[in-house]
Amino acid sequence: MRRCRSLAAELELPVPFDAVELIAAAAEKRGRPIELMPIPWAPGVPCGLLVSADRADYIAYARDTSELHRQHILVHELSHLLCGHEGTLATELTPHLAVELVHRVLGRTVYTEPQEREAELLASLIIQRAVWTAPAPPPDPFLGPAPGRARP
Repeated sequence: MRRCRSLAAELELPVPFDAVELIAAAAEKRGRPIELMPIPWAPGVPCGLLVSADRADYIAYARDTSELHRQHILVHELSHLLCGHEGTLATELTPHLAVELVHRVLGRTVYTEPQEREAELLASLIIQRAVWTAPAPPPDPFLGPAPGRARP
């Protein structure tokens, strides 16, 4: 828990929050590309997948989901990288990739594995911090100003 809190606190989050921008910043800081790959989701297929190869890391994510869910999937997969998790070569998930090219495959399916739980915790802490640091929304034109705000 402490490690995840420390990792989340060290990140410079984009405001307003955007997972794609966060991933781009992490790639630049790491000096290693992270490619994003939207994929159609189907039952039985992970909604997110991290594949590390010789020259880049690849994050596949379900494109057919809500924006909030998509952001969480992306941050979860980035969390695996930030935590330095080592995966196994799951050839059933990446049958079209040559075994010698793929170093790590981590799929976002279940949270019984310690690495999956840690990545989920870190992703949740990052998203929570992003919400806390988000700029205040403008007043709703139908409901008026937010409580505690003076009318213009």
